[in-house]
Amino acid sequence: MIKKGLKVKILAGKDKAKEGEVIEIDRSNNRAKVKDLNMIKKHVKTTKEKKGGIFSKENFIHISNLKLVNEKKKIKKTEAKK
Repeated sequence: MIKKGLKVKILAGKDKAKEGEVIEIDRSNNRAKVKDLNMIKKHVKTTKEKKGGIFSKENFIHISNLKLVNEKKKIKKTEAKK
């Protein structure tokens, strides 16, 4: 099960084969946000409180396109080689 804070690998899309940490999950739509991956440009209009402009932010990725990365297995494999 994919949870917030776990490390995942992207299986499909423009960021295929990249790894990152899950920062947010939308359970109702089966989607997750991964830190610094699947970036989009957001155009924001200027208001009295905030300055406008073009901002980059993470977009949601469907959970079926994510795979958990188990760091414990990697460590055990390297120890076995020694």
